[in-house]
Amino acid sequence: MKACMKSCDEWKPFTAVIAIDFVFAIVNLLLKKVLDEGMDHLVLVTFRLSIATIFLAPIGYFWERNSRPKLTLRILCYLFLSAIVGSSLTQYFFLLGIQYTSATFASAFVNVVPMITFIMALPFGLETVNLKCNSGNAKVIGTLVSIAGAATLTLYKGVPLFHSSRTTTQAMVHAVKLRSTKRAERWTIGSIALVVGSLLWSSWFLLQSNIGKRFPCQYSSTAIMSFFGAIQSAILSFCTGRNLSVWILKGNIQIISVLFAGMVGSGLCFVGMSWCVKKRGPVFTAAFSPLVQIMAAMIDIPILHEQLHLGR
Repeated sequence: MKACMKSCDEWKPFTAVIAIDFVFAIVNLLLKKVLDEGMDHLVLVTFRLSIATIFLAPIGYFWERNSRPKLTLRILCYLFLSAIVGSSLTQYFFLLGIQYTSATFASAFVNVVPMITFIMALPFGLETVNLKCNSGNAKVIGTLVSIAGAATLTLYKGVPLFHSSRTTTQAMVHAVKLRSTKRAERWTIGSIALVVGSLLWSSWFLLQSNIGKRFPCQYSSTAIMSFFGAIQSAILSFCTGRNLSVWILKGNIQIISVLFAGMVGSGLCFVGMSWCVKKRGPVFTAAFSPLVQIMAAMIDIPILHEQLHLGR
């Protein structure tokens, strides 16, 4: 019985991180939809993080009130920095990349996150490489493959992988629209934004590993991080001179997308990732990021009829 319980506990991080990636795939598709409708990036991030804060704050307060350690200034500084690299700026750059490219492409670019996290973790002793064993060689080969894949996605535009009449017609219409808005420049900007977002996202996994040791309360830490991130995004939005009309949600799809992305995408998923980092480490949690691309494509192509190319 104990062996069975132990086996179940070992599989919990795997199950959790796969479920998280599935939710992220859905969130990417929803956000791509509302961004195409003209919703502002920073407004979307602010709403998303504000909803996550409101959703998680009471759960963290009551659920962890007996186990929560003292909230020191040092921990608050860590959480403030975590909000920058994991919430406000990261989400802004990823949303910019999604709008200028596609949900599937943005999800595919997240494939470099495990590689970046692995490289960043080496100097801090959070990950080791032994070239004399198979696991060490596999890590090096996987890193090189990730770099090659990222370069292919950014630089090479291949042929469409699917050729249905409907997707072909839509692709032609979409191509005309993209040419009129300087498609090449948009893809370049989107790719750069995704690179920056991936670097920040990888940094968050390492920072979260440190926070988890000092403040092991996932609900409370995620609520505080979301609160800081919402303030940062709102200040950045007002500083860039946005019109107040952009803060009005238009239509049910925007309301549903913001609520789902806030409560589940930025709320429960960040709690789950923090727990996975605490249990299995930052590299393990980041290693499952490529699943987002597969899951996004499974939804994106048959339902939203997006075209998938070899390369970008």
